[in-house]
Amino acid sequence: MMVPVRCFTCGRVIGSDWEEFKARTREAESPEDPEKVLDEMGIDRHCCRRMLVSHKDLVDIVAPYQ
Repeated sequence: MMVPVRCFTCGRVIGSDWEEFKARTREAESPEDPEKVLDEMGIDRHCCRRMLVSHKDLVDIVAPYQ
């Protein structure tokens, strides 16, 4: 649904990084490589990278049904 606030494995705060990651990789006119974006953002743990790369934003799809 919504991006988790913290990484499930290590507990690092990643919720604040989601908007920048999404804007640079998915919504940009010329999307950047997710690997390079995460490196530039300083996210170097594999568990935190997994949280951002594998997240599917479904909140806009599910919200009308509440």
